[in-house]
Amino acid sequence: MKLPGQEEFEASSACENIPTGEMDSSLVPDPNPGGPSDTDSTEVGVFKDPMLFIQLNELLGWPQALEWRETGRWVLFEEKLEVGAGRWSAPHVPTLALPSLQKLRSLLAEGLVLLDCPAQSFLELVEQVVRVESLSPELRGQLQALLLQRPQHNIRTTGIRPCWGFTDLRKASHDEDTPLKEQHQNALRLKLPPGVEAAAVLAGELGFLAQPLGAFVRLRNPVVLGPLTEVPLPSRFFCLLLGPPTRGRGYHEMGRAVAVLLSDPQFQWSVRRASNLHDLLAALDTFLEEVTVLPPGRWDPTVRIPPPKCLPSQHKRLPSQMREIKGLSRPRGAPAEDRHDHGPHATCPELQRTGRLFGGLVQDVRRKATWYPSDFLDALHPQCLSAVLYIYLATVTNAITFGGLLGDATDGAQGVLESFLGTAVAGAIFCLMAGQPLTILSSTGPVLVFERLLFSFSRDHNMDYLPFRLWIGIWVATFCLVLVATEASVLVRYFTRFTEEGFCALISLIFIYDALCKMLNLTRAYPIQRPGAPAYGCFCQYPGPGENESQWTRTNLKNRDDILIMDLGLVNASLLPPSECTRQGGRPRGPGCHTVPDIAFFSLLLFLTSFLFATALKHVKNSRLFPSMVRKVFSDFSSVLAILLGCGLDAFLGLATPKLLVPREFKPTLPGRDWLVSPFGANPWWLSVAAALPALLLSILIFMDQQITAVILNRAEYRLQKGGGFHLDLFCVAVLMLLTSVLGLPWYVSATVISLAHMDSLRRESRACVPGEAPSFLGISSSQCLCSMASSCTWGWQHLAASSS
Repeated sequence: MKLPGQEEFEASSACENIPTGEMDSSLVPDPNPGGPSDTDSTEVGVFKDPMLFIQLNELLGWPQALEWRETGRWVLFEEKLEVGAGRWSAPHVPTLALPSLQKLRSLLAEGLVLLDCPAQSFLELVEQVVRVESLSPELRGQLQALLLQRPQHNIRTTGIRPCWGFTDLRKASHDEDTPLKEQHQNALRLKLPPGVEAAAVLAGELGFLAQPLGAFVRLRNPVVLGPLTEVPLPSRFFCLLLGPPTRGRGYHEMGRAVAVLLSDPQFQWSVRRASNLHDLLAALDTFLEEVTVLPPGRWDPTVRIPPPKCLPSQHKRLPSQMREIKGLSRPRGAPAEDRHDHGPHATCPELQRTGRLFGGLVQDVRRKATWYPSDFLDALHPQCLSAVLYIYLATVTNAITFGGLLGDATDGAQGVLESFLGTAVAGAIFCLMAGQPLTILSSTGPVLVFERLLFSFSRDHNMDYLPFRLWIGIWVATFCLVLVATEASVLVRYFTRFTEEGFCALISLIFIYDALCKMLNLTRAYPIQRPGAPAYGCFCQYPGPGENESQWTRTNLKNRDDILIMDLGLVNASLLPPSECTRQGGRPRGPGCHTVPDIAFFSLLLFLTSFLFATALKHVKNSRLFPSMVRKVFSDFSSVLAILLGCGLDAFLGLATPKLLVPREFKPTLPGRDWLVSPFGANPWWLSVAAALPALLLSILIFMDQQITAVILNRAEYRLQKGGGFHLDLFCVAVLMLLTSVLGLPWYVSATVISLAHMDSLRRESRACVPGEAPSFLGISSSQCLCSMASSCTWGWQHLAASSS
């Protein structure tokens, strides 16, 4: 069976999996014609029709007072009216009974079908529908008056309680085509994209009808049918299903069946192009061939199926022979490589080799110069201002963490002060001059490992650490400039997704390993002392009669009453606290007097508390607790809130847990050194040449870390309008490597996790989304001054903390 217009359907195609938010985005004009598109315009011809809003009005109250009441609506999925609660249910996948579809087909086959109806108003439409030979003139008048009654809508206006439309015919306006004021204030109207059309389905039972009455109308031109639908949209379809009272809710289910059929993209596409009743029934039969039947007793009909995150491709619903014909429609001369995507970086203009020395760097500068003014103007958006606070807190927590780890790895040669200063200086310069301002510089795990190995090597061979590190930084900057000059960054287009994910996992595992090792080292600095062990105990010893103190011994107590005061022969000993012992003239003796046995356990408790709270707050965004805005704040600032919780608990108990050492004045952490590192110090001159070997290894590490992060940030799926700057970013990193080496600050490179968090904070999504549809992703708004402001705030916080301490 061939449907009308199948030739056009054969020429269309769809992606393998269409996200819920993108399937219907092509039903309306593209809001961003110049933006990227995943498919060609000729491949989505089947979805060029406008989106359809379907409403089911049910006739209730027979035989007392008849009234039309809205009981269901469909856009992508079904929403049922919960009468008791006066609200709409959550969008869900509709389920139908097979007999309702079969009865609907029989009713449409014997009923009235009007295709391309020329009616221009609701009154004209009703007059043509009631023009049925089986109805007497009296029944036609009653039916016409009944159809012209205004239905009740559950309209939820913005800031107003749900309101209902008029039902009394005497109170109705003479102009049935005039929408109600509440219809224009409906909040659902703001969620529908432009160009949406409506379809009204009226179903119910009438006692004065002797036989069922069915009518299906497709208007030639969409017309606003007054208050018939809750949203004043131009209607394209109208369906009427009435009949004598029966057992069950047969007509209600048939009305739902019509609405589900019209919400199906393929059925809707066929009905829009149907020319007669045969085409309409053929489209319904095609729908029935694809229906999945659930056996009774094996599922609960009251359970609502939630909408899927990714809808299946409509192209898969075509018969196999039609897909073969579509495959043959491709030009034979088309190369095979055009049919498949080799990778996300194959067509990136920033990764095209120019063949000139520093050619890629020049192109990045020219490309960035056109967007540079807008980078500062875009920062005035409120979303960008909130992103500054988010990235500032993220960089502060990372600087604290890395500063503590670096101080332990270098024995104080670099510490928290250097970490904060380097984050502020390097971050601000990079964000103002780099080609991709979404990138956040920070110290990463591989660099931390290299710093630890370099310090251990210098200590074992009696070399000055910072001068040797300076020469390594000079060589790294030189090697990076050579890579920029030869356009080596174009090699990143050969990086696969496995390479990116593997390197990111390595960075994360290094930080996790260092954090666990630091926790285990606390058990050595603060040993866990158990009762009964030889090292456990603290006694207050008093001088004897001759002012001579006998040797401290430990005895077993025979009576619990002697636990506080004991007589050890010539010396009196008691279990008083050390402070009370000293006040009474005694002297605390024993290894347990000057150790606190619960520091290690409490530090572990703080460690687990911060981690678990950060993880729990991160997942609050997907829960049902609190409003959406509050959940987003908890999720975005989960790490900061967890750190504040741990610090508050530590301050409340007042235990002597290890703290970060913050200098009280602006000077290096290592005593006796200046801010400018001496080139040689006590090292021999040939060490400046030998530093080229470890610098080569570090250059490869920095190139991989920097460019893999840049590749992840510049993926086509993020829809960046301003592009990237692989060569310019690497050039800025080389200059900053030289600067931080001279000042003795940590080395900085792109941090993948923080950069992705920065990008997520600038994510732009559509505000208007139909029920059941996730907000569609619009792109990322980037700005040069966001991370520079966050970096400046980082140094301001450090200066404030140092002055207050």
